[in-house]
Amino acid sequence: MTKPMTKPVMTTKPVAKPARPWFSSGPCAKKPGWDVGEVKDAFVGRLFRHPDGQARLRAVIEQSKEILGLPADYRVAIVPGSDTGAIEMAMWNLLGHRAVEVCCWENFGFTWLADVVAQLRIPDVTVHSAERYGQLPDLDRVDFAKDVVFTWNGTTSGVRVPDGEWIPADRAGLTICDATSAVFGMPVDFAKLDVVTWSWQKALGGEGAHGMLALSPAAVERLVTFRPDRPLPKVFRLTRDAAGGGDGVLLDGLFDGFTINTPSMLAVEDARVAPGLVPGDRRPSRPPREVAAQPRRHRALGTREPTRRVPGRGPEYDLVDEHLPEVPPRPVRAADPRPAGRLRASRVPPDRAE
Repeated sequence: MTKPMTKPVMTTKPVAKPARPWFSSGPCAKKPGWDVGEVKDAFVGRLFRHPDGQARLRAVIEQSKEILGLPADYRVAIVPGSDTGAIEMAMWNLLGHRAVEVCCWENFGFTWLADVVAQLRIPDVTVHSAERYGQLPDLDRVDFAKDVVFTWNGTTSGVRVPDGEWIPADRAGLTICDATSAVFGMPVDFAKLDVVTWSWQKALGGEGAHGMLALSPAAVERLVTFRPDRPLPKVFRLTRDAAGGGDGVLLDGLFDGFTINTPSMLAVEDARVAPGLVPGDRRPSRPPREVAAQPRRHRALGTREPTRRVPGRGPEYDLVDEHLPEVPPRPVRAADPRPAGRLRASRVPPDRAE
């Protein structure tokens, strides 16, 4: 009988060590020389909704906009659930207004595709996928009259989009981009993106559980005029309309550091001190770009209903947890009867595959 193979056991401590032994929980590298003492001034031991705590959250938002050079009229928020929470929040709120095109060539792109088809049940979905990992699909085939979901930098396949030139400025649909492996790490043409999502634990080497969401004016317009035909959990709600019977007003507090749920102020402090302190940082701070507004052809669906407020609550809490008597309860169903979305495939032609 053959003796089963066993793994070698390390008996001595390794001599070689990483040149940069500072990692986030990602794990991605922190800036050189990072020390836990850099978060000693974190706003802990007090309510994060205190004005000083909210000022720290607001600082992360404003600092991110400034360093990245986001267009001045984009709205930015800190949201739950890391980049996954941010992109899911965007898709659940915005998709369904028109047909959707999904570009996928790596793991996360296919994950977003599965959610668009199986969870959101979008009825008309076109898929642009490469024949194999390591390739891009033919981006010239993407129809920007529809909403487009894609990943800017696909680390699981080693492939990213070359730039934003393939995206027209006068598009009718929204571009929803998972840019978590690109933001702070490479040039990104933000003016071509209506929704940008990222997290702190990638290029910043920050800690997990917090996502960032940036919205163009067109994305904000969609939020306040479109009502998805699906229930939205509290952690996804961006408007008062989202809980049912509201007036579609954007929850402005979210974009001023008034987060949906409790953030880690240690992680917030780590994100606050990370940018701008990296020696030789190749992303110098610069003022937000002034980007001319582009014509969009969005239409409002239906009419807005009068605001119905929850007694004793401010505007940020309208219809968050309570169900008003005049709103009938949603029936419990064993399974969603809606059909899965209809897919159209668009792949790299054989003569163009490497």
